[in-house]
Amino acid sequence: MIQWVYDRASQASSLAEVLVATDDERVLRTVEDFGGRALMTRSDHLSGLDRVAEVAEAIQGDVFVNIQGDEPLIAVDTIEKICSPFEGNARVQVTTARVEITDPEEINNPNVVKVVTNEQGRALYFSRAPIPYLRNEPGSIYKHLGIYGYRREFLGMLSKLRPSKLEEIEALEQLRLLENGIPIQVVEVAQDSIGVDTLEDLDRVRPLLENELKESKRR
Repeated sequence: MIQWVYDRASQASSLAEVLVATDDERVLRTVEDFGGRALMTRSDHLSGLDRVAEVAEAIQGDVFVNIQGDEPLIAVDTIEKICSPFEGNARVQVTTARVEITDPEEINNPNVVKVVTNEQGRALYFSRAPIPYLRNEPGSIYKHLGIYGYRREFLGMLSKLRPSKLEEIEALEQLRLLENGIPIQVVEVAQDSIGVDTLEDLDRVRPLLENELKESKRR
């Protein structure tokens, strides 16, 4: 799974370098075996944000993109769109992505995180519950994709923030930023991704990756 994510990220022209941050020697060896670059980090991090902040202390770069290792279907175009708001807009410090939910079963699935934004595309809230609640009229519900972009100088400050109450209640690290008044720019993308959180998710992903392998061999 790590190799699938690594290979997709390596296709993104916006990224100057791709590396895997881990606290597990088995992951480190796996990445090195397929020719990738990995970095050992501390084992006491509570979130991906904290781990990326440690990487930013050791690696040069203006913007760091956090791509979850359990997202083997992440689209290259999604990675590119995460990076684009940083260009020419110094006020953008954090970015993430959303995609419209088309599968009704995902709306009530707590493993599918939902997001609502304002008119400027900044996040208002993230939740495992269905938001917004469609009481009076039809509307769209958006899934949050587990990918973030951060400016380097901002990461150090973010990692020093204590876990917030809503973050602990929903187990969503991005709520730490919102509770501290930090805006998150959300870009809308066309292609969904599946985070592998359960065995059921793995069963959904395997045939999709197998089909992709077959298609690549035909080319």
